Amino acid sequence: MPHVAITIVTWNSMKYLPEALASVEAQTFRDYTLIIVDNASADGVEKFVREHHPRATFLRNSKNLGFAHAHNQAITYAKAQLGKDGQDLYVLCTNPDIIMEPGYLAAITDAMERRPEMGSACGKLLTVVAKGDGEDREPQFTNMIDSTGLKPYKSRRFVDRGAGESDGGGRYDATEEVFGAPGALALYRMVALESVAYKGEFFDEDFFVYKEDIDLAWRLRLAGWGCLYSPSARAYHFRSAYGREKASFLDVIRGRRNRSKAVNFYSFRNHKLLLLKNDHFLNATLDFPRVMWYELRKFLYVLFAEPATLRAVPSYWGLVPRMLRKRAFVMKSAKVKAKDVRKWFA
Repeated sequence: MPHVAITIVTWNSMKYLPEALASVEAQTFRDYTLIIVDNASADGVEKFVREHHPRATFLRNSKNLGFAHAHNQAITYAKAQLGKDGQDLYVLCTNPDIIMEPGYLAAITDAMERRPEMGSACGKLLTVVAKGDGEDREPQFTNMIDSTGLKPYKSRRFVDRGAGESDGGGRYDATEEVFGAPGALALYRMVALESVAYKGEFFDEDFFVYKEDIDLAWRLRLAGWGCLYSPSARAYHFRSAYGREKASFLDVIRGRRNRSKAVNFYSFRNHKLLLLKNDHFLNATLDFPRVMWYELRKFLYVLFAEPATLRAVPSYWGLVPRMLRKRAFVMKSAKVKAKDVRKWFA
């Protein structure tokens, strides 16, 4: 029988966490363990969890160690404590700003049990917005798609498939394979995670936060694992850093203006890290003009309009030696050819 370890990483997330945990407890699938890792929040999350969700395992870090490290802590803890066969153990990595419908876990685990070649899965993620403030605040559920899986382009721009579109017409109602699962709500097969772990790391901790989900999706794809999209598993996401799938380059730039300096720093740096680490040389060569045109435009924008982000450049170069070692491990472990990955780039 499958068992799901639900892992949630918090960092001053009490604005959303009560609704997320309420949706966890409302799941019809009951064979789960809830693990919360807090990155030194100052909003009373530990007291809230221990008082209102005593069944949850709560781990607290003395400082913010990042999204990737904290999820790795939870996954390692789940594997050690549950003692399950890896084939029967799943890990659901969940943002604290997610609200799942009651049948989410049942639908997505059933879909995965039918497809053992799939290493990860995601459901239909729609957007939810907050209406009102304080005690009067209520979630307002929309019909706008947040994500139906990760979608890469030949320029190496990664987007959330269907983001910004209205859910209707049946376009995203078929169970199908996608490139990868978005980190906001992703189900992983434990054996798949173990197959791509580098020195005990499932998510790459050098990424700290942002695009670590794309890196993991790419590594799983290279290792021969598929990713399943199951539309019957539905959930909702309060998204702070939002972008549409069909956004133009100017739309992407406008979106950066609404993000914090930290988000822009990690997004800019980590994108280059994941290309260095995971892209086949042949694929990168074939798509070189598209990649360079996209990267050149981004760099020129940062140079003239977002100079604070330029500190990502020396940070990137400082991590290059380590990324090359990780790249050697990734490529040595790869079970698919360049053309098998290239077909996913639109």
